[in-house]
Amino acid sequence: MVVPHDTRIMDYPSSISEIQECVRSQPRVVARGGGTKPALYFGSEASTLEMTHLQGLIEYQPEEFTFTAWAGSRLTDVEQALTEHDQFLPFDPVLVERGSTLGGMVASGLSGSGRYRFGGLRDFVLGLKFVDGLGNLVRSGGKVVKNAAGFDLSKFMVGSLGQYGVLVELTFKVFPRPAAYATLKAEYASLANALEVCSRLADLPLELFALDVAPNDKGCTLLIRLGGQPEILVGRMQRLNAILEGANVKAREYQEVAGASEAEIWRIAREFLWVEPDQTLVKVPLTPRRIAALDEQLTALDALRRYCVGGSLAWVAWPGPLSKLDDILAGQGLSGLAIIGTVDSPLIGLRTGDEFARRVKKALDPHGKF
Repeated sequence: MVVPHDTRIMDYPSSISEIQECVRSQPRVVARGGGTKPALYFGSEASTLEMTHLQGLIEYQPEEFTFTAWAGSRLTDVEQALTEHDQFLPFDPVLVERGSTLGGMVASGLSGSGRYRFGGLRDFVLGLKFVDGLGNLVRSGGKVVKNAAGFDLSKFMVGSLGQYGVLVELTFKVFPRPAAYATLKAEYASLANALEVCSRLADLPLELFALDVAPNDKGCTLLIRLGGQPEILVGRMQRLNAILEGANVKAREYQEVAGASEAEIWRIAREFLWVEPDQTLVKVPLTPRRIAALDEQLTALDALRRYCVGGSLAWVAWPGPLSKLDDILAGQGLSGLAIIGTVDSPLIGLRTGDEFARRVKKALDPHGKF
């Protein structure tokens, strides 16, 4: 069914052949999943493929820890199926409750705080199928964990923002779900104090599930998550407390959190519930050593922020137009990707890899369909 909507044409394909036909017949095409990342959905003169009619598990082998599903599958449904077998996607997918889809997750390349322990989304994609700019169905990767063959397009499509093709089918590996979690909240007087302790923890073999730093009006909160069997978590939490007590910088307060309260801490992080409705959410890859300089400028402009994955990723909730943040990131040699909000372009700050991206674009989408 095709219906007009403003300057767009909305199409609801329920098969690969329908997607191929739309790509071949329309001058411009953009794929849309759950609409949870509106800043990535820009440009008006294009046919929009609403992918949520192409959903569901195609194959799930719990004993092999792999599954294959349509790109329009909602993460809530996927997680429910995995939970029935005590399995999960450990890179901590974001915006799940808001309706994020598998295809949108891969195209945006977003991972949550759980990436600290297990690696990011790219490490869990085994294979995929997509329709290129000529309407061809392209296969990359496989459906087993041990798979290797030339240039892996399946990894390259992670974070591609839909500019090379329309994702239609995805295969992932999964992990056993921990029986229990526990989180230690440590309150520090300053961001510098929290980062010093964070750096020490990163050098120790603690197998932390997540390590986030959240500045606030009173100082900074260090959030440390553990996972595993309940009886083992007690001893690990005691060891973690001893390490923090022995650090050069003392916390003002410690709090051990478990159960529903613990889950809520990471739900707030995963769903970005700390971001105000009128703010633009921007992802900024960086390193712990670059946090202080960035945070100084963000603090001066009253921007909310959270440093995740041990300080290798910043989430910035930006008030107002992105031009100032664009200047800040470019001046510090950092790049940014707007996720939530209304923007002219989601890419801000330093641009890298443009030449290689253009070459791939020319090969997969020679007519500029996407």
